[in-house]
Amino acid sequence: MEIWINPACSKCRSAISLLDAEGADYTVRRYLEDVPTEDEVREVLERLGLEAWDITRTQEAAARELGLKEWPRDAGARERWIAVLAAHPKLIQRPVITADDGTAVVARTEEAVRDALSRREPPSSTPM
Repeated sequence: MEIWINPACSKCRSAISLLDAEGADYTVRRYLEDVPTEDEVREVLERLGLEAWDITRTQEAAARELGLKEWPRDAGARERWIAVLAAHPKLIQRPVITADDGTAVVARTEEAVRDALSRREPPSSTPM
C-alpha cells in the first residue's frame, strides 16, 4: 500500500495516524517532491475509477490561473488534464492510497482510509 501525501495537509496527517494505529504496512510518497509521471497519474486514475478532473483541486491558485474550471471534461480533454496534474502535482486531491488489491481511494475521510485498509492482503502464514 502506498499513500501520496503533502505533510502540510491535515487530512494526510490524519490518514497516516490511522494507518499507524491499525498497524498498516505502507510506503509514504511525498508527491510534491517525488512528482508522479503522467503514466503514474493514469494508473492511479484507473485504480480509482475516476477521471483527472475528478481529483483536481480546482480551488488552488494554479487551477484558477490555468482556467481549469472552464476546461472541457470529456475523453478528448483527458490527456490535457493528466498532463496538468503531472506538471502541477499540488492540484492532485490528497491523500491518495493505492491499496494492495489494485484499487485506490482518495482518503479524505476516516471511512475512506478504513476502506483502503479493508483491501489489504492478509498476512502470509508460514508453516511451522
